[in-house]
Amino acid sequence: MDQIMTWISDNQSTLIGYAVQILVGIVILVVGKIVANSMAKLMAKGMHKRGMDGAVISFLTAIIKTVIFIAALLMALSQVGVQTTSFIAILGAAGLAIGLSLQGSLSNIASGVLIIMFRPFRAGEYVDAGGVSGTVEEVNIFQTIMKTPDNKVVFVPNAQITTQPITNYNREDTRRVDLLIGVSYDADLHKCKEVFQQVLAKESRILPEPAPNIQVHALNNSSVDFIVRPWVKGTDYWGVYWDLMREIKLALDQNDIGIPYPQMDVHLHKVASQE
Repeated sequence: MDQIMTWISDNQSTLIGYAVQILVGIVILVVGKIVANSMAKLMAKGMHKRGMDGAVISFLTAIIKTVIFIAALLMALSQVGVQTTSFIAILGAAGLAIGLSLQGSLSNIASGVLIIMFRPFRAGEYVDAGGVSGTVEEVNIFQTIMKTPDNKVVFVPNAQITTQPITNYNREDTRRVDLLIGVSYDADLHKCKEVFQQVLAKESRILPEPAPNIQVHALNNSSVDFIVRPWVKGTDYWGVYWDLMREIKLALDQNDIGIPYPQMDVHLHKVASQE
């Protein structure tokens, strides 16, 4: 114990110097984190004022925070006495090894950049991307956050999105409602078309242009299939879809037009017994 105290006493100035360097390094890290958060908030505020997409804002602010924190970390290490030049070289070699082992994560970052550059969707739009259908909340460095209609939050890897088709349901203002209605073979086809036209005429949310399309689509095994295709605003799609299905069924019932169901005819043949 005496030897330890003697060593501390002999090297007191050196130890104090190291302690000060470590303290300054910690302060640099803390200040760097504060600066990173402040810069990110300022950038986000400025981009919001310019009307930039929320997904772009979240992605860029995440990158800025990461870059500033890495710079603060290097400054802190330099203050402690670590040679940052050699440290950067070591980081480069380690980064190569880590990059090879984390190809999936790097592909997510690259995919995130592509999503931000080409913007196949924006925050608030309803899309089908990466096998998930939902409203885009934000795009991070590694993943896109989406909320499904039943209020589940799904984190989809960016690489999964860019390697599959993306369907954006909100990019255009209008959508076509596609209905397939089967009627009986005994039904009067002209009367059926009139019934469909009357139902569409009562629906105020249907757009006059393009005009609705009503045609015989197929002659199936047990039904004659009509396509009924009106155009509506994108925000009215599901409401019009559900209401038309109900009103068409009621109108067909009122006009004694049957909607057939799959059926099978069984024919029995009596075979004479052989004695």
